[in-house]
Amino acid sequence: MRHGDKINNLGRKKAHRVALLQNLASQLITHKRIVTTLAKAKALRTYVEPLITKTKKTENALQISHNHRLVFAELQDKAAVKELFTVIGPKVAGRPGGYTRIIKLGIRPGDNAEKAMIELVDFNEIYGKGVEKAAEPAKKTRRGRAPKKAAETAAPAAEAQAPVEEATATEEKTAE
Repeated sequence: MRHGDKINNLGRKKAHRVALLQNLASQLITHKRIVTTLAKAKALRTYVEPLITKTKKTENALQISHNHRLVFAELQDKAAVKELFTVIGPKVAGRPGGYTRIIKLGIRPGDNAEKAMIELVDFNEIYGKGVEKAAEPAKKTRRGRAPKKAAETAAPAAEAQAPVEEATATEEKTAE
């Protein structure tokens, strides 16, 4: 029984699973989006998001180099670590989490596996904010009900129009 076991083993032994997630994570960091199965994408999300969070915590020089070592120990790929700290880290610095998005793509014809695309949220031009939108301030939305005065004045005005329309309709009928 697997009560309380939250790790999806993906049908692999630990060493194989770790190697798979390392490779998927480095490819995701390098290419910003990859297509894989839904189960692998969900497992990859829990693997890569803490690594991206480590790129943001840069209080002092010792912390920066320590985080580099921690991330390199997980990924074992110098190019991916450099990309993560130089390109991705500064771009996601203002985001409090949720760096990846999983989009379901349907099934794979050969084995009927569910495919999904996992991508870094801040690197998608379609869903992300454009350059022109980032410059203007965020629109404030009003929360709560509309003022009662506006609602009360609108109701009598609507009632006043109804008898006028009825009167014109009766006048037209009598004129015929």
